[in-house]
Amino acid sequence: MTQKIAFPELRERAIALRLAGKSRREIKEILGVYRNQTLDKALHGVPPPTWTRRPRAKDDLHAKARELRGQGMTYTEIAGQLGVSKGSVSLWVRDMPREGRLSYDAYRQRNAEAVSQHWAELRTIREARRHAARQRAIAEVGALSDREVLIAGAVAYWCEGAKSKQHRPADRVTFINSDPNLILFFLRFLAVAGVTSDRLICRVYIHESADVNGAQAFWQALTELPADQFRRPVLKHHNPRTVRKNTGENYRGCLVIDVRRSSELYRRVEGLAAAAMAQDEK
Repeated sequence: MTQKIAFPELRERAIALRLAGKSRREIKEILGVYRNQTLDKALHGVPPPTWTRRPRAKDDLHAKARELRGQGMTYTEIAGQLGVSKGSVSLWVRDMPREGRLSYDAYRQRNAEAVSQHWAELRTIREARRHAARQRAIAEVGALSDREVLIAGAVAYWCEGAKSKQHRPADRVTFINSDPNLILFFLRFLAVAGVTSDRLICRVYIHESADVNGAQAFWQALTELPADQFRRPVLKHHNPRTVRKNTGENYRGCLVIDVRRSSELYRRVEGLAAAAMAQDEK
């Protein structure tokens, strides 16, 4: 019969045998231990020998992931290269610092550049779509007849021109706008309506901080009207606290066109606009 060994001595001898590379079965046979629970208690805290560790299928991936992390790659980049999940990569390398990590300022700059590039590409696409839609609309309209010019011109005037009020009756045609193309169209409308150019009086309304003389010359060249039909520009005082967007070389203020002896024309415009905006009776 095997003599029973006291637990402290049993633990000391079990640890020595384990460190010597013995397996659990060999330790049990040498020491005469039959219960796994007793051996577990004796070997508590002692790591098993390396030779008892079975190889895992992802050991190579684990090592490669740590290598890539050491090169400064992100979790996403490592997962994509190795074909594993980001969760696995995190478990394998989360104790490692990322080499070559961007500073906060560099990270913000990189993001800003990426966003700027994205919107630049998107603006190009949108501009191409806008141009295509505009060309289709131009082709759809085609050349306008005199009747169509009269109707469109009357509606444009009713949107942008001065109108008679009950508290201030004034049957006079006065048109104001900053769009050169709309100004040219209004002049075309007047010509179709039988208004001669000598009945027109023009005045530029513009901020005093702008190029007043340049704006006056621009509108005069656009309308091809003589200088004596242009009155002195009306200047708007500049407020430094106001953040204005209508600045720069393309800002030329607004042009006001007054038509002399135009009461009959005003009533005609009023009727054309009313007819164009009338609801069809059912």
